[in-house]
Amino acid sequence: MERQGVDTPHIECKDQEPQLLGESKEQLQGEESHEEEAGRGPPSANRQLVMLEGKSGLYFSSLDSSIDLLKKRAQELIENINESRQKDHALMTNFRDSLKIKVSDLTEKLEEKMYQIYNYHNKIIQEKLQEFTQKMAKISHLETELKQVCHTVETVYKDLCIQPEVRLNSRTWAPLEEGEL
Repeated sequence: MERQGVDTPHIECKDQEPQLLGESKEQLQGEESHEEEAGRGPPSANRQLVMLEGKSGLYFSSLDSSIDLLKKRAQELIENINESRQKDHALMTNFRDSLKIKVSDLTEKLEEKMYQIYNYHNKIIQEKLQEFTQKMAKISHLETELKQVCHTVETVYKDLCIQPEVRLNSRTWAPLEEGEL
């Protein structure tokens, strides 16, 4: 982020005709016309300048001091705003740094907790896999035994099918001879 400051504006005052202190414009014009009527003619440029310098000099110096005071106060306000913005910028930088540290710490703690949970689950999974492996080995052994039993039954069945049919006595369960029923 970039700090933004306030620049001092360039103040321009338009040329305004100043009001003289103590006399109005009409009074001055009245004096000029009164002098013309008296036959003296229009006042000279030097006389006007002397009159303006005396009365308007006070006005302009007062106006200049007011303008200077306003400029000074505006500059002070701008400096105060800039100082305040610099303080805000420093505060935000400190806050950001502090937040980064806290987030980093919390992330590390979360990561540690995740690894603890992973280790716990890994132990459980390892135990279950070991049980599964043992049961699969037992199933494989039983399957082998079952195949042997099936093979034995198959062999016995084949042997029975090949031998001639033997009739049994229902009372004694002994083989009957050919004439007995």
